[in-house]
Amino acid sequence: MNLSPLPTNPQEDNVVQTTSIFQLLKSDLLTTKKLSNQNLLELLFCSPGLQALFLHRGANWLEGLKIPLLPRFISALKRFMTGIEIHPGAKIGKGVLICHGSGVVIGETAIIGDGSLIYQDVTLGGTGKEAGKRHPTLGKNVIVEPGAKVLGNIKIGDNVRICAGAVVLRNVPDNSVVAGVPGRIIYSDWNLNSQSEQELKIDRQAQIIQNLFKRIKLLENQVENWKSKSNCLSDACIVDVQANLHSESDDLIEEFLEGAGI
Repeated sequence: MNLSPLPTNPQEDNVVQTTSIFQLLKSDLLTTKKLSNQNLLELLFCSPGLQALFLHRGANWLEGLKIPLLPRFISALKRFMTGIEIHPGAKIGKGVLICHGSGVVIGETAIIGDGSLIYQDVTLGGTGKEAGKRHPTLGKNVIVEPGAKVLGNIKIGDNVRICAGAVVLRNVPDNSVVAGVPGRIIYSDWNLNSQSEQELKIDRQAQIIQNLFKRIKLLENQVENWKSKSNCLSDACIVDVQANLHSESDDLIEEFLEGAGI
């Protein structure tokens, strides 16, 4: 099985439009203000997500000017103040909101599209197996819920929701919902045709259990056939006693496979 990520979209760099630093700062403030009842001073002094974005804008601007040391110093100061770690090289679009923020880690080559929402304990990191572009690209209006991990040089499409605690290792198409470990698509507007996209939709653990369940049923049928042919009356009562247990067990397994237990 090929576990390499899907080819990235050649237009992935367009998810972050070229905007002046002042426009970015204004969009950060307006976005946070829109979703908060706090006044301006409270936002500036008591909103760690907004503080982290403000400091990152400056660090990223200095990083673009190839100024040594200072961008990393600002990044370290930001992490100390807010608990949010964003590499100065990361590209973050306008209107992005970091909600709560503690424990957020965003890698050097990560790209976050306009209007995205990042919750606490989210990691946009690498796998340690790639060089160059090694962190994910998030499209526009992506929601990454608490504790989710998006790893490697992968592309997350526009309007995607990554559920809490998910670990995403493959590309995700637009307008999808991803959940689980490893992440799998539980809803999508798209027809998933490629092999890699189909693999992302499959729950491997449930598939393995389903195969084992089928084999057990086959063995039970073979035993029943053997008993009927050999007229083994001594085991008849045992089979009757176990019938209800088998039925209850089958119901639990089928409920799990249908998704209630995943």
